Amino acid sequence: QVQVVESGGGLVQAGGSLRLSCAASGRTFNAMGWFRQAPGKEREFVATISWSGGSTYYADSVKGRFTISRDNAKKTVYLQMNSLKPEDTAIYYCAAGWDSLNFRPSSWGQGTQVTVSS
Repeated sequence: QVQVVESGGGLVQAGGSLRLSCAASGRTFNAMGWFRQAPGKEREFVATISWSGGSTYYADSVKGRFTISRDNAKKTVYLQMNSLKPEDTAIYYCAAGWDSLNFRPSSWGQGTQVTVSS
């Protein structure tokens, strides 16, 4: 069983930056991803990264502003979010799973709130 724990959310003004972290335990996964869910909306894909080669994929809405990276030794994935917009406000969830391109999540974190004020 893989356990996933996010941290790093908070309140920031539009144009600001935040970095989210996600620590995973266990060994049964080869990719990790970030998703988000805004009030009244469905959960949506943000970014994924493969654990071995580091291939990354992004939603069009965050491309050029967000960067996903990993630290293999710490089993931690990061989401650097720059040029934040009010529409980025959501609960951000980290997941461990399989196949960074066609991501299949197997374990989810509890989520961390990101609020961007205008």
